[in-house]
Amino acid sequence: MKKDEAEKAIRSLATTWFDTLPEDKREHPSWYAFKDWLFAHYSHCLDFRSRTGANYDAEAWFDDELGQNWRR
Repeated sequence: MKKDEAEKAIRSLATTWFDTLPEDKREHPSWYAFKDWLFAHYSHCLDFRSRTGANYDAEAWFDDELGQNWRR
């Protein structure tokens, strides 16, 4: 998968995943819980080339998409 395609998919899937969370889990969505879900259903989205690593980029997109950049 190309990096730009992966970014679009991960951002979209982060929002889809977030919308399924119970209210009490929405304040601080977990990257690790999302990554587990992503790996179980859409693992190909984490298969792209990156200088910093696919996991790092995917987590940054997740944080950006869900307004969690304060954690970085």
